[in-house]
Amino acid sequence: MQSRVWGMTKKPRITSDAVEIIHRRYFEGKPERLKILEEARADDEIARKILDLRTRAGLTQSQLGKLIGTTASVICRLEDADYEGHSLAMLRRIAAALHQRIEIRFIPIPRSA
Repeated sequence: MQSRVWGMTKKPRITSDAVEIIHRRYFEGKPERLKILEEARADDEIARKILDLRTRAGLTQSQLGKLIGTTASVICRLEDADYEGHSLAMLRRIAAALHQRIEIRFIPIPRSA
């Protein structure tokens, strides 16, 4: 994976950073994999945020479930980073119960060169 720059051959930068190595090996130049990675990051961020807000409010999963009219097992699933079924309606119910509001932002995805 060398590129020519002004008549010179540019060698790939050597690194021992595991995250960089994994990115190069599995994600660099693979837009479908990058899309899946971004979706997983978003699911993880939502799960962590729900868990953080609930624990800062001093509530158990069962208590939060009762506040929003659901069960502890539903809250448990929502706090799981692998869960992909977050609905805006459910997030609004959680936010209201925890005296929060939801803010949605659209952020441009950098185009790979």
